[in-house]
Amino acid sequence: MAGRKLIMGIDGGGSNTRVIIASPEGNIAAYIEDQKAASQHRDNQATDNVKTAIRKALSVAGCSPGEICGLAAGIAGYDRDQDFEWVKELTHLPEMTCPKWHVNDAVAAHYGALMAKPGIVVISGTGSIIFGINEEGQYLRNYDYHHYAASAARFLAYDAVYEAIAGHTDDTDGRLVHDMLSHWNAADLGELALLGRNGFHDDRRERDRVFGAFAPYVTEAAAAGSSLAQAVCDRSIHQIVVGIRLLGRHFQAETLRVACIGSVANSTYFQGKLKRISTDDPGRPFGLMEPHFPPVVGSFLYAMEKLGLPVTDSVLSRLEDTMSVKNRAIVES
Repeated sequence: MAGRKLIMGIDGGGSNTRVIIASPEGNIAAYIEDQKAASQHRDNQATDNVKTAIRKALSVAGCSPGEICGLAAGIAGYDRDQDFEWVKELTHLPEMTCPKWHVNDAVAAHYGALMAKPGIVVISGTGSIIFGINEEGQYLRNYDYHHYAASAARFLAYDAVYEAIAGHTDDTDGRLVHDMLSHWNAADLGELALLGRNGFHDDRRERDRVFGAFAPYVTEAAAAGSSLAQAVCDRSIHQIVVGIRLLGRHFQAETLRVACIGSVANSTYFQGKLKRISTDDPGRPFGLMEPHFPPVVGSFLYAMEKLGLPVTDSVLSRLEDTMSVKNRAIVES
């Protein structure tokens, strides 16, 4: 191949699109982060969002599409075979003819967080999924059980708003209710109830976006002692733990390795509660691990594997040198 040989990794989330271009030796030529969704379930402009991010990354790297020898993209919402019709369009540039691999964003998250070694990743941010790779290399999802942990940001917010309107508040919830009324520009819970009776917003995507933006108030209120917020978060955490242990049935290890991805799963309250459950709860033990790399690097590593290229210690070291500063911000967003 003429020119440089470069590999592209994409983390296409429900809120952000991230693109990395690096050499097989682990030298990063470009890293791009756009605060625009890559999932058609979240944004009708998802295809344009991803293609724009790809072109930005190519520009930053100073390379042509023909210099990309492989591309892997982890895409939120790629849950069924029929989703491939819209997923493949995200990365379709006529001038980019390299092999391309498209997977659910949880696969990319696992490759980054746990280096595709046996273990489970919990994703709770804009979306929610629990995904594992066991000792036999089998891919496992809580979705396979038709189980869903309602821990995505918007679900926390919906639950909190419903509880408040229903009158399930006490003296510990004052700050949360104040922030809630301010967020929806309502004078009191009665006015918020009227907004709810009218559906809050006609457009589902916009409604979900507004609710999702309120989730940090819920997790922060839980950490500050709000009874309502803690009840809402505890329900979600319980569902996460059930999902972890469902997948855990298919692992041989006595203690499951679990990494968390996303703003909800990495919030102070969720992390504290999950750590206590992991050690004190009588169910299947699990240990929380710090993610090694963010999902966008996971996509790069997935492409390396598919291309048959070795991921050596020196490759990982070069990636770490560049990504260490960004890693925390990327994992928690």
